[in-house]
Amino acid sequence: MRCPKCGCLEDKVIDSRSSKEGATIRRRRECAQCGHRFTTYEEIEHGELMIIKRDGRREPFSRDKLLIGISKACQKRPVSPEEIENLVSAIVADVSNTYDREVPGHVIGEQVMNGLREIDDVAYVRYASVYRRFNEATEFVNEVNKLEKGS
Repeated sequence: MRCPKCGCLEDKVIDSRSSKEGATIRRRRECAQCGHRFTTYEEIEHGELMIIKRDGRREPFSRDKLLIGISKACQKRPVSPEEIENLVSAIVADVSNTYDREVPGHVIGEQVMNGLREIDDVAYVRYASVYRRFNEATEFVNEVNKLEKGS
């Protein structure tokens, strides 16, 4: 691992800890040359997963894109970054374990909506309005009414 301060390639691991239910290993390192301490994270690399979009196109699965979409739905809501990260990690783990090469986009969309419904009602409705492509206010009102009946 290259030291971010001096660029030296030699370091020693000072501490290793498992995080995110064992899906990630956090390592504290110390540069052998300058003594700078830094943290790295190690994750299992899954094979490239492709998403099948509504129109039939395929594109590589992007954890970052998932994180951005969920973060936008939760913007200015009382949802912590840890809750968002945990939801993203759970979805990524489930999709990676269930599908080998391709996953239908609607599977991910439904998982996001189910997760957001548990975290924050407003974030859920925001995401659902984009995901389900609400064209009229009545569709939005119907979704809110369904949410109220389910609670």
